[in-house]
Amino acid sequence: MSVSSKKIIFAALAGNASIAITKFIAAVLTGSSAMMSEGIHSLIDTGNQVLLLHGMKQASKPADKQFPFGHGKEIYFWSFIVAILIFAVGAGVSIYEGVIHIIDPQPISHPMINYVVLGLALLFEGAAWAFALSEFSRAKGKWGYLEAVHRGKDPTLFVVLFEDSAAMLGLLVAFLGVYLSETTGILMFDGIASVIIGMILGGTAIWLAYETKSLLIGESAETEVVNGIRAIVQNTPFVKQVNEILTMHMGPDFILVNLSIDFQNDLAVGELEKNIAKLDREVKQMFPAVKRVFIEAEASGRTDTQ
Repeated sequence: MSVSSKKIIFAALAGNASIAITKFIAAVLTGSSAMMSEGIHSLIDTGNQVLLLHGMKQASKPADKQFPFGHGKEIYFWSFIVAILIFAVGAGVSIYEGVIHIIDPQPISHPMINYVVLGLALLFEGAAWAFALSEFSRAKGKWGYLEAVHRGKDPTLFVVLFEDSAAMLGLLVAFLGVYLSETTGILMFDGIASVIIGMILGGTAIWLAYETKSLLIGESAETEVVNGIRAIVQNTPFVKQVNEILTMHMGPDFILVNLSIDFQNDLAVGELEKNIAKLDREVKQMFPAVKRVFIEAEASGRTDTQ
């Protein structure tokens, strides 16, 4: 896992923890449903960052007899759990809180406290969001933002960016809900804002779950990596044909490769072993993320897939 991923998570953790406490104090003092939802949102985000850090720590554990390919997929599992928590807890509680205040709206006392807290939260969240966006922009390279999310293999980068984006949007909705409740006298606006915040969290959670699902199941390496491996193998003199290239990400920085190759028939066993070892080194040197390479000697005729 990259150092930048940890920096993003620690920055978000510090910001969300302090913001959550401030929002809950404001919610208790003013009775605002939207502010309570925002407090829950920040609390969930804080817990999510702790889970992501735990996932990164678990993923860095070395391989053992029970897990011979290491624990790299731990980060995919915990990223998926984060998405579930956002949906089940964050969205569910926010929508419930909003519906209750729509059915039985309560006046907001000391609304200025909400404005001050929301303004400070927007400032802090904005700083965390800008930092996450900067790191994500640097990591995505030539890809577009949506393409980078879809093709990225390190979910910690886009999970925090998604959370911060949802937080920024939620703060604006909460501010609007408090403002409309105060200026129009229609108290249910505060509850409506809480429901909208819950829907934002739900949408964010669904997208996160969708993007991390394929990584958790076992996503292949990028096409550029597969084609590069194919080129290396095809340019090797003792290879007649590449039958099949199978790849799987066992973690953001761990690619497992299985090659089915039709070798020349006149190779001696010792020469074949030496050339296979050379091929293994060349693939790993060209693509450092490739940690394990398995090579099968098979006759031609199999369909080549990725």
